[in-house]
Amino acid sequence: MDEIDRAIIRELRRDGRMPNAALAAAVGLSPSACLRRLRLLERDGPIRGYTVVLDETPAKDTVTVIVQITLERQTDEHLRRFEDAVRRCPEVRECHLMTGMSDYLLRVEARDAADYERIHKEALSRMPGVARIQSSFAIRTVIRG
Repeated sequence: MDEIDRAIIRELRRDGRMPNAALAAAVGLSPSACLRRLRLLERDGPIRGYTVVLDETPAKDTVTVIVQITLERQTDEHLRRFEDAVRRCPEVRECHLMTGMSDYLLRVEARDAADYERIHKEALSRMPGVARIQSSFAIRTVIRG
């Protein structure tokens, strides 16, 4: 992969629906050469596919809570059971398996503090294998990827 391939990928990250002619102009290639490189990147290279990125900006009347979860044990079975349960919780918008002090980092959306208390009590604390929950309320979002 050379600098032109990286430029193609950089442009497609900004706009995955960019027409080939615009992409070619942005990276300094002819449309046919650009399309040839793009097809190679799709076939052999780092481009595995295209997707839609939804605007998941929280509703105006919601709070974002970052939750660190520590499990009792980190066996494959405990991880699988927790992950199966967290997938069924609609308020959990993101879940990441982590290194470090906690096992999982969650992004939870709630209507307010009382609603988060309900989510904590009825969902998070009842998930299999949970030993500790640490919650932090976000003040505001600075960057969203």
